[in-house]
Amino acid sequence: MMREIAIIGDNFMLPEVFREKIEAVVETPVAIRTMRQAWPDEPMEHGYAVAGLDGLKEYFGKPDEIVEFIGAAEILVTQLAPLSAGMMQRMPGLKLVAVSRGGPVNIDMAAAVANGITVVNTPGRNATAVAEFALGAILAETRLIRVGHEALRAGEWRGDLYRADRTGRELNEMTVGVIGYGNIGTKVVKLLRAFGSKVLVCDPYVQLSADDHAAGVEHVSLDDLLSRADVVTLHPRVTSETRNMINAETLLRMKPGALLVNTARGPLVDYDALYAALASGHLGGAMLETFSVEPVPADWPLLQLPNVTLTPHIAGASVRTVTFAAEQAAEEVRRYLKGEPPVNPCA
Repeated sequence: MMREIAIIGDNFMLPEVFREKIEAVVETPVAIRTMRQAWPDEPMEHGYAVAGLDGLKEYFGKPDEIVEFIGAAEILVTQLAPLSAGMMQRMPGLKLVAVSRGGPVNIDMAAAVANGITVVNTPGRNATAVAEFALGAILAETRLIRVGHEALRAGEWRGDLYRADRTGRELNEMTVGVIGYGNIGTKVVKLLRAFGSKVLVCDPYVQLSADDHAAGVEHVSLDDLLSRADVVTLHPRVTSETRNMINAETLLRMKPGALLVNTARGPLVDYDALYAALASGHLGGAMLETFSVEPVPADWPLLQLPNVTLTPHIAGASVRTVTFAAEQAAEEVRRYLKGEPPVNPCA
């Protein structure tokens, strides 16, 4: 009997790319069916807001439609489709779920284990994209790219931005603090080193690579990093320790005029406290790419500040992210069909 694979993609992780990568590596005949969801043209949901999907977050799709589409498939490849305990009980044939994300936040992992379903993910799929975006965000602030652009849009020629007391600073003369030294943070450090920045790293759970250590990168405490850095860029996961780690108290420890960049996750920052620090002039500016509530409300106070750049959670979006994640997922499918252990099991 031909083994069945259900692919649920969207307008970013295209189902046809998943299919192409799977067909390129799978040696045994398989029956593949695909579905394309409307994300990101339509916003995703959160499990705490929907009965029966408790514990799930950042997912897209209605349970009944998902279950009907997967049917008797042995393998599911997806980015955002939810899988709750109740849904799994309706799909006893499902044995492998490949989630093209850094973490399976759309899957009830306890239920997956209980139902004998192997879940794999694609760690680091967008690490390069986010790292490059973070550097672009830092440059947009430090070299006044946003300020100059907004002025010209408003019909104003800001020649004064060439004044020594108003112009920007080069990264080779600045100290940049990187919080979080995982897949993304390590790449950010590498890029900053190429610019000649003095780099500080705060991550109590890892050690610096020998290469970074030899290059003069310092592994420091959070207090030390905040007090010394001209730019602070956030790259940790959201945990009980890191939630609201940038708050009224920690913001006060930052250097006057420093910049904050968040391309990680919104809950890392207390946005009311950040607004106060920016409005008072204690911070020179901020670049915010992720938010606690998405989409952000149209009347959100931070949208009104002149020293903030905001983008709609797009740092991880690149063509290479799509193909790389699909390649990782396809390899997991190939290994499963061959009876080989997974590369990135989630439990």
